[in-house]
Amino acid sequence: RVAGIEFDYGVFTNISPDHIGPGEHKDFAEYLSCKAKLFEHCKVGIINKDDPHYEDIVKNATCKILTFGVEKDADVKGSDIEHVTQGGDLSMKFHATGLLEGDVVVGLPGRFNIYNALCAACTGVALEMPKEVILHALEHVKVRGRVEAMPVSDEFSVLIDFAHNGVSSESVLSTLREYKPNRIIAVFGCGGNRSKVRRYEMGEVIGKMSELAVITSDNPRREDVMDIIEDIKVGMAKSDGNYVVIPDREEAVAYALEHAEKGDMIVLLGKGHEEYQEINGVKHHYSEREAIVHGMKKIYGKDFTYLL
Repeated sequence: RVAGIEFDYGVFTNISPDHIGPGEHKDFAEYLSCKAKLFEHCKVGIINKDDPHYEDIVKNATCKILTFGVEKDADVKGSDIEHVTQGGDLSMKFHATGLLEGDVVVGLPGRFNIYNALCAACTGVALEMPKEVILHALEHVKVRGRVEAMPVSDEFSVLIDFAHNGVSSESVLSTLREYKPNRIIAVFGCGGNRSKVRRYEMGEVIGKMSELAVITSDNPRREDVMDIIEDIKVGMAKSDGNYVVIPDREEAVAYALEHAEKGDMIVLLGKGHEEYQEINGVKHHYSEREAIVHGMKKIYGKDFTYLL
């Protein structure tokens, strides 16, 4: 699809086994080799030096290489990493050296976003963007529905994320745990007419990694939401997690807000940027942001309409 195209910039963040099987790649070595070919067809390669496959990625590269990383010496290196919680908002901070010098604030939580920020900064340097533009962009970046903070309280944090399987839920909850919360309260459900294994996995992971799970609805489609919840409870039973069942998602969000304690982190999993609930083949309007705003108004009498 890209034969004959020379790219100005190629970027490598990380790699793990994927797209392996009939009709795709025969094994990981072939998959890795195909990815590495990008750097034979671009002018500048921007590459994560900490990735264990770094040497394989660059060994046949014909382009200029710029690197970023934390563990190894790189053209843009991050150090002195801090997790920052302020006014219910979560962010990261680090010191950059090399082609970009100075303290950097990243408006997204989690250590993995340090790497994303270093990658973006290194790309910005290659594009000869002014330092102040790079720093401003990194501090103010937000991704809708991806560990997105809703700053509605100084006492606790509320976040929205699209995670809707066991692996992605574990990643999000691990990220939140880095901030040392008092408790993690997870509001989640699972989609209807989809694999039951996903329900078992999410139930087990969230049961193990949160102090309180609020099991609710998430696009039940043509299944009964209570049947889906019973499957989730099978996974939950493999943990010693505490949970409540509230099938109405807006009521579930309100319950989490009402029972939050100082230092808690509430995370709403599964919907992310979506603004609907699919029930019996019909998409009904539903927004996590609206549910949070309505809950805060009802419970605490505070108006956060401006966040919508």
